Amino acid sequence: MTTPHVVVVMGVAGTGKTTIGPLLADRLGVPYAEADDFHPEANIAKMSAGTPLTDEDRRPWLDAIGAWAHGRAGLGGVVSCSALKRDYRDRLRAAAPDVVFLHLTGDRELIEDRMAHRKGHFMPTALLDSQFATLQPLQEDESGVAVDVIGTPDEITGRAVTALDGLAR
Repeated sequence: MTTPHVVVVMGVAGTGKTTIGPLLADRLGVPYAEADDFHPEANIAKMSAGTPLTDEDRRPWLDAIGAWAHGRAGLGGVVSCSALKRDYRDRLRAAAPDVVFLHLTGDRELIEDRMAHRKGHFMPTALLDSQFATLQPLQEDESGVAVDVIGTPDEITGRAVTALDGLAR
């Protein structure tokens, strides 16, 4: 990418945001921030108990991510964030207007399988249905690209870099 954008790696739980985000940041030569680190403890407790977050729960989390992205404006960065709803992405853009979105997409069965095999994460597979029900894919007027999560992390990252480079042109 020729301009140092802040890329928000988005998608439902289990698509690999935490895996692809750092790989993408490394390839782009910019810092990475993990969205889970921006959650208040109350949000983590709710999700760990299998309770979906409300929009109200998400506001301070989105604002913290937006503030980080704003601070990286013109410098570039990569941050993971589910950003499932258009309203959430609009809130991030309100704080950091030049963010671009990388939507990691995939088949529900593949994603559920990946979630079942990951260790030490607070998001149970039981919440996957609510994630898919909430998901509003990127719309034509939103700056971003969608990349399928089939393949290895390096393959997915390579496709992401190519897609983002095409977006920058």
